[in-house]
Amino acid sequence: MTALQAAVYWALAQGLHLHPQLANFAGYLVAVASGFVLHGRFTFRGHGSREQPLAQAMRFGAVSLLSLALNAFWVWLCTAAFHWPLWAPIPFMAVVTPVLVFVLNRQWVFR
Repeated sequence: MTALQAAVYWALAQGLHLHPQLANFAGYLVAVASGFVLHGRFTFRGHGSREQPLAQAMRFGAVSLLSLALNAFWVWLCTAAFHWPLWAPIPFMAVVTPVLVFVLNRQWVFR
């Protein structure tokens, strides 16, 4: 999901000159649309129970919104605050955010 989100962000921000925050949000929407199903079926398959699917989906949504906020922070910090190139938030989006999201998904969402 991380690579997909970053690719959409980059394509829209750099290629189509969309505002970086709008590009980030579009990347988030594309990634989250497939994330819950793919993580449940592959990444965290066999981990925890699936007894309360609605509660699990709500926890996944909360973690996903946290990832959106964190990536929005990276985009703002790099492109608006520091005036770095549009690619600058991608390393943070690709390393820091996924580590936090993985831990939360493993310990809280797919428990």
